[in-house]
Amino acid sequence: MVSISNEESEAPVGDRILDAAAACVLAYGVERVTLAEIARRAGVSRPTVYRRWPDTRSILAALLTARVTRVLDDAGDREVGRTALVARIVAVAGRLRDDQIVMSVLHNAPELAMVYISERLGTSQQILIDATAGQIKLAQEHGSVRAGDPRRLAAMCLLITQSAVQSAQMVEPILGADELAVELAHALNGYLQP
Repeated sequence: MVSISNEESEAPVGDRILDAAAACVLAYGVERVTLAEIARRAGVSRPTVYRRWPDTRSILAALLTARVTRVLDDAGDREVGRTALVARIVAVAGRLRDDQIVMSVLHNAPELAMVYISERLGTSQQILIDATAGQIKLAQEHGSVRAGDPRRLAAMCLLITQSAVQSAQMVEPILGADELAVELAHALNGYLQP
């Protein structure tokens, strides 16, 4: 059993657990990640992990949300208007496409990914919709985005962008990363223009 002093190191315990989960995904692949190994790498006991998440799948979902949120925060949202909004969405899509953890879950844990692709919105998707809806509302006031309910428009932007991210590998011989970004920007601009 891990001592309590090990559980009180510099980084918050939840962050250490998520970092350990990311390391496990990279080392073993999504399907072979275990709660015991996550706890070992985080330097905490299994009960410490269980107090925060009931199972490995929940940890992986929290890890994805943390990574998506970080990418979204890094993309910023200082400028107003359709051009800035589309650039931000395309930048977030590119970063997520380049994220080894996100892509590993998407391609190697299809049953987990399919829940968030076809059955229900996950926390990270809700965060993306909320952030995009806020930017759409400002762009509508700016006059550069068409009228319509901002959340509905944001949800459609999510569907368009999510499809581009999840299918990028399939169309890579036709649309490399740069070309995909250009075409995604065209699609979003066309959809949002007044």
